[in-house]
Amino acid sequence: MDLEKIREAAERVARSEGLEIFDVEWKVGKQRFLRVSIDRVPKSGARMTDAAGTVLAGTEAREGGELGVSHADCQRVSQQLSVILDVEELIPGPGYILEVSSPGMDRPLRKPAEYERFRGRMAKISTAEPVEDEKYFEGRLAGFVDGKVRLELKGKVARTVELPLEKIRKANLMVEF
Repeated sequence: MDLEKIREAAERVARSEGLEIFDVEWKVGKQRFLRVSIDRVPKSGARMTDAAGTVLAGTEAREGGELGVSHADCQRVSQQLSVILDVEELIPGPGYILEVSSPGMDRPLRKPAEYERFRGRMAKISTAEPVEDEKYFEGRLAGFVDGKVRLELKGKVARTVELPLEKIRKANLMVEF
């Protein structure tokens, strides 16, 4: 089985729906399982803002539609991709489960553009080695500059920390209500 060919097929379908592929996973256990995560294509240079230009965070941004992948989006991609997988015989042998979903509200952050796209949102970031004597950070994303993620930290003394992208082990958005 060629996961890259499956990814290419998924990308064709997603593009036709105005979406993009976030991730493709293949797992074999009791059942064979293909998980495809789709995402809304960000508007070029756009950030989630209200009519006054204030950057939105949390629920306000989601309601604005910038982040949302709908159930209908997942259903359309699933139906189209399933046909392609079967017709092109991209998954050999009988029986597999196809799941198409969004990256979720606590989505991982992987690319520099995502740190810019979600500027203003809360994030949890851990680093492989200490930065300013710490390895775990929670704060509001303040963008991506010169290969570093800027994060505004709250606390007794508010400060902004710059985390080199190559030192980030794991980064996720935080759910805000």
